[in-house]
Amino acid sequence: MRLARTLAVLVCSFGSLSAALANDSDPQASTATSAAALPLTRADVEPWLDGFLDYELQRGDIAGGVVVIVKDGEVLLQKGYGYDDVEKQRPVDPERTLFRAGSVGKLFTETAVMQLVEQGKVDLDAPIDRYLDFKIPEGFGKPVTMRNLITHTGGFEELVRELMHSDPEKFPSLEAFVKRSPPARIFPPGEVPSYCNYCIALAGYIIQRVSGETFDDYLDRHIFEPLGMQRSTFRQPLPAKLEADMSKGYGRASGPPLYFELVGPAPAGSISATGADMARFMIAHLSAEQGGAPSLLQPETARLMHNSVFQATPPVNGMALGFFEANRNGQRIIEHGGDSQVFHSQLVLFMDQGVGLFMSFNSTGKEGAVGGVRTALFEQFTDRYFPAPVPDEPTASTAVEHSRLVAGRYQSSRRAENTFFRAVGVLSQFNVTANADGTLIIPPLTKLDGQPKVWREVAPFVWREVGGKERLAAKIEDGRVRFLGHDTSSGIQVFMPVPAGTSAGWIVPVVVIAALSLLLTLIGWPVAAWIRRRHGVTLEMTKQQTFARWLVGGTAIVNLAVVVGWMTMIQYGLGNLALFDGRTNVWFVVLHLFGFIGLFGAGVAIWNAWLSFQGNHRWFGRTWSVVLAASCVAITWIAFTLNLVKLNLYY
Repeated sequence: MRLARTLAVLVCSFGSLSAALANDSDPQASTATSAAALPLTRADVEPWLDGFLDYELQRGDIAGGVVVIVKDGEVLLQKGYGYDDVEKQRPVDPERTLFRAGSVGKLFTETAVMQLVEQGKVDLDAPIDRYLDFKIPEGFGKPVTMRNLITHTGGFEELVRELMHSDPEKFPSLEAFVKRSPPARIFPPGEVPSYCNYCIALAGYIIQRVSGETFDDYLDRHIFEPLGMQRSTFRQPLPAKLEADMSKGYGRASGPPLYFELVGPAPAGSISATGADMARFMIAHLSAEQGGAPSLLQPETARLMHNSVFQATPPVNGMALGFFEANRNGQRIIEHGGDSQVFHSQLVLFMDQGVGLFMSFNSTGKEGAVGGVRTALFEQFTDRYFPAPVPDEPTASTAVEHSRLVAGRYQSSRRAENTFFRAVGVLSQFNVTANADGTLIIPPLTKLDGQPKVWREVAPFVWREVGGKERLAAKIEDGRVRFLGHDTSSGIQVFMPVPAGTSAGWIVPVVVIAALSLLLTLIGWPVAAWIRRRHGVTLEMTKQQTFARWLVGGTAIVNLAVVVGWMTMIQYGLGNLALFDGRTNVWFVVLHLFGFIGLFGAGVAIWNAWLSFQGNHRWFGRTWSVVLAASCVAITWIAFTLNLVKLNLYY
């Protein structure tokens, strides 16, 4: 598995970023031109959907999925595709088969929060400390509020420890999870969107404390039971009555199934539900603003939840209280996606049309094919039944000037700054390129065929996809870019300029050159010794120089072990997040220890270089000893900068 692809697992887990990530798949492309709206009837949508999904599941090596469409308070269509168990060839049944909907479950947690807001038990804008029995990290002189938690603006960094488990015996309680290692705060609350599973886990814990019920009991009694969602649960492991109907989850349909994923921050993504039950939830939200039944929220509370939008980079889509904005074709659309390692889901509400769309798939598919399928299904559905022409906007006169201002290296706001996953952030950086005509290229924003989208400025610091409908915007402060936001993902992450000190533009080449220098040394020294021995030549060195040389050789081995070890651990961990449940901690301790040895070794390498100038070494030997010292110092400095050398297991 390539490292570039495994990095995407971290970004996607329990998120909704599929449209913002590159996809090598090329589902039947969405048309950008406007056409007459087709009637949204079962007679029209079913054959269209059958043709689309039968082809895409087979082509993408996706085992199965479920799609549910509701309209005007009724189920228009609910249908299973493919298999929930490939070995048994058991077809997906929308009434029976349970899917892990991942972060779509956050909407249930956030709906529960709004119920408590409605009852006056929770204040959206009060410091959350008043509801907690422990302290979260302080920072920025501003308290974190419930509004911050459910809009992903709490300012917390990304943590992955215990995000996923495979062993029920070692699975922590919600209380244990939120208290064990609260993430550091890296942004002021309420300012920077940064998708945060911990935020929603914390919201779930507050539900538990304020209501006096366990989180699972509260959801059962106040969400699932009122809606008749009898085949849905957040409980892990599953209740016995539901186990037999749980879909298997696959990397590819042609491969073996994965274990049942136990989600550490349960309120953020542990839901298991049938398509039919998700229809009930969609109908409840679609009708809530008009006081429809069954009701989870009063109309004014529902309007508050659906319409209170935080926009980091106006005018592109932002974040409501739990829901992402996904406005397209002039439609008011709110949604939430969800991704575990193998299940991939999306819930979309067309608020003004009274229409809901839910999809869930039980496989990632060949080369991440499910991401493209999910994006294409949403876009084609919207363009088919609620079409609108591509806006005809002239290019802004500032296009060339502003594109040059925006060009540069960027990183996601969803990242770690104080754990070894800072290295992942560095490897995930990308360059925004300004073309001569003033258009922009942003590598993570690609078409469904994997080709980069081209962005044309249509208003000051607002860009439109060339030939498409999506927008990009920049927030400018003091004449500089603070961040870039994109229609598909700016509610939960933005792109921020990279400080020079942590730029992959120099870190990656330096690490590669340093590692190659050390590797050549470990190969070259024995070869040179063999050649000298064969020709009867003796390398004249003092005991001190010989001792230093041996220590430098050991340091080279240690530093290479640090580089290769961390790359291997991170890559395999991102391929199976359950490896970060604590079972690999001993290896992290070893790598941290090697890092400290490397620090000592860097000093030895400098000493060795100094000694080489005290004797009768030739110019090449002296030069190479300096190269070795520089390589050891560089790797050690970068290891400390990227938190690869720590005295704790905070990650």
